[in-house]
Amino acid sequence: MKIGCVKEIKVHEYRVGLTPGNVRMYTAKGHAVTIQSGAGFEAGFEDADYIAAGASIENDAKKIWDNADMIIKVKEPVDKELGYFHEGLILYTYLHLASDKHLAQKLLDEKVSAVAYETITSKTGILPCLKPMSEIAGRLSLQEGAKYLERPFGGRGVLLGGVPGVERGKVVVLGGGVVGTNACKIALGLGADVTVLDLSIDRLTYLDDLFGGSVQTLYSSPENIELSVAKADIVIGAVLIPGASAPRLITKNMLSLMKKRSVIVDVAIDQGGCIETSHPTTHEDPTFIVDEIVHYCVANMPGAVPKTSTMALTNTTISYGLQLANKGIAAMADDPGFLLGLNTCKGLCVNKNVADSLGFDYIPAGNVLG
Repeated sequence: MKIGCVKEIKVHEYRVGLTPGNVRMYTAKGHAVTIQSGAGFEAGFEDADYIAAGASIENDAKKIWDNADMIIKVKEPVDKELGYFHEGLILYTYLHLASDKHLAQKLLDEKVSAVAYETITSKTGILPCLKPMSEIAGRLSLQEGAKYLERPFGGRGVLLGGVPGVERGKVVVLGGGVVGTNACKIALGLGADVTVLDLSIDRLTYLDDLFGGSVQTLYSSPENIELSVAKADIVIGAVLIPGASAPRLITKNMLSLMKKRSVIVDVAIDQGGCIETSHPTTHEDPTFIVDEIVHYCVANMPGAVPKTSTMALTNTTISYGLQLANKGIAAMADDPGFLLGLNTCKGLCVNKNVADSLGFDYIPAGNVLG
């Protein structure tokens, strides 16, 4: 198979879809890999590293797209790249289609087989290609939230850990999954007073045990959300429904309950956000203020730490990518969890959550492959 990997052109996205080590694994199986010149530079990989691993280097992204059977990326294609789609192409990347109907429609129109990292599911029910980025985003959410809580960055001027004789800052985490758990870890490490809310009592029990009772666990009811965010200095939005739009847990009216210049970090912004007043931002201009509440809504948070993120991501994407390279999308037929990663195929929407979110007709992926 001809495999292409292009430089990410989303604003301040520094990750890359393949490492030189990944290239060796593909070429060892007889596949041809072309890397766009400079694609790995910001993540610490030189063109020479890729050449030594068996890749060819091409300056022109369009040529790579045109000649590839499979394109491996990190982030969803931006507008400039939509014209590069062609029928039969396998696109293997993060897509988050539930919040991007325009991209989804283009994939359908061009009959691209779009395999989304974020909807691939393991036999144990986890999202293996999303998990490492969720871990990083969860940890970064507190790092960024603490920074923007500082007064020069627009925040209340509160030190999360406090000092002897002064109250600690309060962190509220909405969602106890991978993002939420990692947010709690860092919040505790900074010495904050931490509360996490989730709909699953089993998950709350797990978190209570994990943190030895040092985190307050609450059932995620509207009343508990309102009471919690009213006390918060930082709120982390960490909810996820795989492939679907995130539920809106904080409304605009609820902002009036919050402390002025407190900070919201909406990690769910890739899936539309779980805060009504959120909209995507970039590392270039990461925050905005609504009703005196600071909103941080960067849609590619792990892109800020590209070396760590690229290594963590490709450790999980490589095994599925090799299967696609060896057998095409037919490789997904015998693995129901892998098959959940297929979002569009042959002009059809084959992921139910994506279809329901966007109002598309849904055709089971198994029917299309079969």
